[in-house]
Amino acid sequence: MNSKTLKALIDAGAVKSVCIVAYGATVHVSIMTLSGKAQAATTLKGDIKTWSTIDSAAKWIRSLGIGNMKLNVTKWAPNQRAML
Repeated sequence: MNSKTLKALIDAGAVKSVCIVAYGATVHVSIMTLSGKAQAATTLKGDIKTWSTIDSAAKWIRSLGIGNMKLNVTKWAPNQRAML
C-alpha cells in the first residue's frame, strides 16, 4: 500500500491500526485496515518501504496524520549491519 492509497484510507477512516516493525537492521510499517487485512507500506514502485531508524518511520506516519501507533521490536538488532 503506497502513501497515496494509505492517505486515502486514512481520510476515509478505513485504517484500524498502524504498527512500526523493527526487524534486524531495517524498519517497516504494517497497516491494519478495517477489513482485518494487514499490509506493509510500499513505495510507488511496489517495494516494501523501509527506514533505518524507528523515529524516521514514526515521522512518516505522523506526516500522514496518524498520531497513535504500535511498536514491535521483538526481532530488532540495531547494531546489525544491513545487507545491500
